[in-house]
Amino acid sequence: MKYLRLFITFFIPFFGITQSQDITTELYDTYETYKEESLNKRRIKHAEIAPLITKANINSKFKVTKVGTSIAGKSLSLISLGTGETSVFLWSQMHGDEPTATQAIFDILNFFDSADFKQEKEAILENLTIHFLPMLNPDGAELFQRRNLLGVDINRDALRLQSPESRTLKRVRDSLEADFGFNLHDQSTYYNAERTDKPATISYLAPAYNYEKDINEVRANAMKIIVFMNTILQQYAPGQVGRYNDDFEPRAFGDNIQKWGTSTILIESGGYLNDTEKQEIRKLNYVSILSAIYTIAKQNYTDIPISEYEKIPENDRKLFDLKILGATYELLGNTYTIDLGINQMEVDYEDHNTFWYSSRVFDQGDLSTYYGYETLDASAHTIKQAKVYPQVLNAMSAAKELNPLEVLRNSYGYLRVANIPATALNSPVPFHMIGKAYKVPELRIQPGVNPTFFLEKNGVLEYAVINGFLIDLKQKTPMIPNAMIYR
Repeated sequence: MKYLRLFITFFIPFFGITQSQDITTELYDTYETYKEESLNKRRIKHAEIAPLITKANINSKFKVTKVGTSIAGKSLSLISLGTGETSVFLWSQMHGDEPTATQAIFDILNFFDSADFKQEKEAILENLTIHFLPMLNPDGAELFQRRNLLGVDINRDALRLQSPESRTLKRVRDSLEADFGFNLHDQSTYYNAERTDKPATISYLAPAYNYEKDINEVRANAMKIIVFMNTILQQYAPGQVGRYNDDFEPRAFGDNIQKWGTSTILIESGGYLNDTEKQEIRKLNYVSILSAIYTIAKQNYTDIPISEYEKIPENDRKLFDLKILGATYELLGNTYTIDLGINQMEVDYEDHNTFWYSSRVFDQGDLSTYYGYETLDASAHTIKQAKVYPQVLNAMSAAKELNPLEVLRNSYGYLRVANIPATALNSPVPFHMIGKAYKVPELRIQPGVNPTFFLEKNGVLEYAVINGFLIDLKQKTPMIPNAMIYR
């Protein structure tokens, strides 16, 4: 009887989760079949999703409705399917530079357009009516910026409704009287799961609807769905799920939509090692959202205990792209031991389609409570100044004729170039390019500076850090995305 009670207590509440494991595994394994190949990078624009919306519009499986326009006149479309009584509403890219789930939405639409998973899709479409608003802020997406063209954060405009995009979201939510809402975002890649070195690849929140953070049935259902999704993701990104702080924000849409009676699940796509374009995270969105939709249709979530929600680690922000641990740093005749936290910051090209890197030291000192996507124990290494290559090159292209490893092994991190085109924004080789009159400053490491130096051990240079990227000088081909130009 004791073991029977244990079974009832711990297994039965998660029976719905167990039932959904098979479909989750199949969704993950067959993902490439449904991936929308025309969307393969983060900086997607309205013009790129417009043909996909047109394609859905002529497909009898979907209903497409123009529900509004952005400030610049770009159309806002709602794509609907299913005939069930339970209404599920998903909206993405409220912030223009947060497109991961937008891509996943079109993968999900491809899934529903296929002939596969017939039994599961019948269960979904007979029980649910699903509505997708894939790009709420197309003007922001055009510039790859958070805010809309008015400079307003749409997610802080739920009360005043100053922007047409905000008014559209409110009007659609109200017209649907949605039972469940998925508020789809991206978060900084520097979030980690609390007190771990794991990035918060996906973070969740069941937003509070008042300052007291009360839990009614609406919010409790959102918590149950999040517990379910967390269980799914632990199969593919173990330890890489976080939970946002649930302090009430009265201006935010998520908090208000919860308040208006829609069980609201905030999903934030963060970082994943070696996934710059967030394509693996896109896949995790696809799998977990579809699995959640299925469990809503089957109502398998109802017995999940909400106490499991609080067990998801909170989000923390203690990740760097590169953490250098315990390096010796010489300053004014004395030596010090410091850790360095370095972030490789993206800078958009003018067309906002691609980017280059301009890295910075973000913190230094004792960083023992911080983590890195890449970490180097430099406790036996001394930081050394990068020197200027003795030969002046006539043009940037001449740099490609040099042996980069030999240049770096001789502690040269800067190349002087006589003619640097005005249009050149960065260096395509693993050294900074400097103008004829530029004077390289004395090395002084502090937050905000571009991290460029060498690490020496027992008189031998072992590593170079150029524009915040670590280069092992024992490697044959040093590769970094770009270095800087200083004129």
